[in-house]
Amino acid sequence: MTYIKRIVEEELTDKLSASGAVLVKGPKSCGKTETSKQFAKSMLAMDRDTQVPIVMATNPNLLLVGATPRLVDEWQEHPEIWNYIRHEVDERKEKGQFILTGSANPNDNVRLHSGAGRFTIVEMDTMTWQELGFSDGAFSLADLLKGTKTDASHNSVPLEFVIERLVIGGFPTLLNANIKDAQKINNGYVDLLCEVDMSRVGGIKRDPFKVRALLRSLARNTATVVDNKTLELDMKIADNNEVSRNTIADYLDTLKRLMILYEQPAFNPHIRSIASLRKSPKKHLCDPSLCVAALGLDAEALLNDLKYTGFLFESLAVHELNVYAKANDATVFHYQDSYGLEVDAIVQKRNGDYAAFEIKLGVGFIEEAVANLNRFVANIDTSKMKLPQSLNVITGTGMSYCRPDGINVISLAALGK
Repeated sequence: MTYIKRIVEEELTDKLSASGAVLVKGPKSCGKTETSKQFAKSMLAMDRDTQVPIVMATNPNLLLVGATPRLVDEWQEHPEIWNYIRHEVDERKEKGQFILTGSANPNDNVRLHSGAGRFTIVEMDTMTWQELGFSDGAFSLADLLKGTKTDASHNSVPLEFVIERLVIGGFPTLLNANIKDAQKINNGYVDLLCEVDMSRVGGIKRDPFKVRALLRSLARNTATVVDNKTLELDMKIADNNEVSRNTIADYLDTLKRLMILYEQPAFNPHIRSIASLRKSPKKHLCDPSLCVAALGLDAEALLNDLKYTGFLFESLAVHELNVYAKANDATVFHYQDSYGLEVDAIVQKRNGDYAAFEIKLGVGFIEEAVANLNRFVANIDTSKMKLPQSLNVITGTGMSYCRPDGINVISLAALGK
């Protein structure tokens, strides 16, 4: 399979030049190892090399010998290697010595000394439309965060294509898969997650039926602010599965360790009104295709339930924004207040510059989205913070253009880093 360049490569290059070791994190099968191989001069597979347990028990430093950068793949299988790498970085006093990849964070009971000043972190996600070649990137997030205007892009896709991509998803292993094969592979991914991966974290046996019920509930509530009480009730009603809140909390934490669950934090701006700001995050699975697989849906089901498909599309758009935001040293938030005003995504840089986004599957909801964005801007206390650099409506279909009022309408097929 031909390797496709990933957006995260620029960040990985920079961090290898800045630190002794780089930790590449991300959900299983998102492409961490293949991308890291493009930079590595030697490799150690901690999960596949049968000699690793023997050497770890006798002389772990031998595992670190090799041309640099040395890739230590699935390092969390033997997390003690972290401390040896830390010492080796201290001894060598050189940059770009090691790349560590892993699809799970290590357990709390493993004593790991701080890697501060030695390790930097790169977070990877499944592939974006720009990486897959479906977006021309005409409306770049970098420009939107500067307020730079882009005239138009004619790159658009039909609704059926959007739905097909929601089903297939962005895992690199599905690059050339048709929709039928992709569904089978994604279903298998969910099965392994429920039956194997969840119980590997911490060595604690977790009930596959309850894990599946939780995944289904998270899928039903994707792109929403959903709390544990609501998840508990939803699982009881929809799946006739009673799961305690303590178990829900443990399972959610485990899904975060596996980087399957992504939480979109709340934005906390200075506002003029007396409305209180919601502080809870929105929940998303790492790729919307896992929602489709968890619920056993297909393209026809999504076409027949466009309201739910709209939530899936919002989750997809947030996924894209998250990848592009990290390439611009920015973070993706959401806004919600007690008066019922919501903005789907706020992307903010470290210097405080930000852009606001409403996300709509169809072009028929553009005016509603524009009104929402204008309400949001009118409520910003400009004596204490800046106005957004740009206001934007992301759509699934249609052309991309800048309206006379300055608000951008951007098809996902024109959004880029």
